[in-house]
Amino acid sequence: MDRLKQIKLFLLDMDGTIYLDNSLFDGTTDFLDYVKSIGGRYIFLTNNSSKSVDKYIEKLNGMGISADKDDFLTSTDATIEYLKKCNLKKIYALGTESFKEQLGLSGLNITDELSEGIDCLCMGYDTELTYKKLEDACMLLNEDIAYVATNPDWVCPTRYGYAPDCGSVSEMLARATGKKPKFIGKPEPAMAELAMKMTGFERCETAVMGDRLYTDIACGVNARISTIFVLSGEGTKADIEEYNIHPDYIFDNIREFYDKLSGEN
Repeated sequence: MDRLKQIKLFLLDMDGTIYLDNSLFDGTTDFLDYVKSIGGRYIFLTNNSSKSVDKYIEKLNGMGISADKDDFLTSTDATIEYLKKCNLKKIYALGTESFKEQLGLSGLNITDELSEGIDCLCMGYDTELTYKKLEDACMLLNEDIAYVATNPDWVCPTRYGYAPDCGSVSEMLARATGKKPKFIGKPEPAMAELAMKMTGFERCETAVMGDRLYTDIACGVNARISTIFVLSGEGTKADIEEYNIHPDYIFDNIREFYDKLSGEN
């Protein structure tokens, strides 16, 4: 635990890590207060592109956690930065209304209808998915266009178990078209590196905490920062051997982590 005592910047996944659906995990508030008490920072780092940052702020406020836009980095944020560098003319946005709104407000030219001039399909985690969107995607992917997806997560944890996430839908489209997207969010290191740049903390002062080995923990490994794997969401210890991704620390949940870190147990 001595190494963890040096951590000042905690990059926190949300779904399955600090809450599940609308239920905040025990220990989350205590942990966030602890980070503040040591002069540290926490940033919520999420691959879930179905909600805008404003929606996340509203959600956390409803759970009793005060947060503002500076406390978040999402895969949509990283995707927007990538798309802006690509000099694209028109982007078909396959995602929620919130996802499409965020892309549009960033200045990107987006559409959700088949039309002339589309040179990119951009897909997010779509909780409003329809068969028409899948058909549109298949028709577009038969053309030579760019294909970008926010995140590779197979499932999103819910109160009833799991629901298909962006990675599962992209795999379905790959079976139909033979095309696979360029994924932007975790496990790529860009979001972690941007968080360190924003806050000024060094790699040795930074850790990522999450419930998925192949996204959260892999992001930390790729960014060369400490990794904390919690078993309160999708991931299990058996995944370590399956994915050959080895976290620095493993805890059942954020309560256990906080108790160990604060020296209560």
